[in-house]
This record gives sequence, C-alpha cells and structure tokens, in this order.
Amino acid sequence: MTWQELENECITCRKCELCKTRTNTVFGAGNKNADLMFVGEAPGENEDLTGIPFVGRAGKLFDKYLEAVGIRRDSVYIANMLKCRPPKNRDPLPSEQDMCIEYLRNQVRLISPKLIVCLGRISAIRLIDPHFMITRQHGIWYKKGSFEMCAVYHPSLLLRDPRKKEDMLTDMKVVKAKLDALSVN
Repeated sequence: MTWQELENECITCRKCELCKTRTNTVFGAGNKNADLMFVGEAPGENEDLTGIPFVGRAGKLFDKYLEAVGIRRDSVYIANMLKCRPPKNRDPLPSEQDMCIEYLRNQVRLISPKLIVCLGRISAIRLIDPHFMITRQHGIWYKKGSFEMCAVYHPSLLLRDPRKKEDMLTDMKVVKAKLDALSVN
C-alpha cells in the first residue's frame, strides 16, 4: 500500500461512529522517512478542525519540548492511534482503537522508524504493554520488533499537572540522546 492509498482509505473511513462527528481525519504529519515517530491517542478539537496532529495548546507545549532538546518537528513523524476526534476529547474506546489501529500499523510499516515514543498512557497501553503505568514507566525503553519504544507524559496532562514538566524534559532529553546515537552507529 502506498502513502496516498493509505491516506485516501483513512479519509473515507466509515468503520466506527466517529466518522459522523469529525470535521477532518487527522492522518499524521512530518517526515515520512523519520527515524523517530511520536504516537498520541486521538485528535483534539484543533486537530479535528485543521487535520494536523498536535496543533492545539498541548501541541504548542509539545513543540516547546521538541525545541528545548533540539529536535525539529519536521524531522519526525507525528500520528495518533485514532484518526478521528472522540466527542468532548474523551479517551478512545477500545473498540475505536481496534477499528483504527491498522492505519497506524501501516504508517509504521511505511515509515519504518527506529524509535517510537508514545505520548501518554493510552497509546503506551495499546502499543507497549496493556498494564503500562505511565507514572512508573515513563522514559523507559522497550525493544519491540525492529524498533525501540518508550512513553512520555502526554502534553495535555502537563497542562493540567505542571509538576510533571521536569520529568517530561528529562525524558525528552533521553529521546534526543537515543536519536543522536542512531546517527553515530
């Protein structure tokens, strides 16, 4: 499947009820040859309006972390597990994740990143471990197939709980170090 075929299939998706309330699908954005991919849970209101992931308040905070550690947003790929916004930004239902996960799997196949960072507990639970505890396991790397994965706090959590911002910065520094190590090897 090509990028265009995958994106067209996603844009016209009617697998779950979320298609009835979306303004836009939020397929993903960034470098399609990236070594580093970030995966969130689902689009929010601003993302639904623009069709671009992480552009609202949480996205702007995320951009600050990328900038702080020297990662250019256009050098990575950013996607969500769900491609449509759940009503009132509620957590994605397992059934919705099941319907949408194949789009993400195909994105991962096409990009073939070396590092995947889950933004928040929901994507970490789905992609790393069903018993993942974000407060205990954030920043810890796991080998999964041909790539390494970790999870960091979701930027929207940091807006609600600023006490975790320092942990996020520490984790993002480790992400940057991992990314830099790829170019050395």
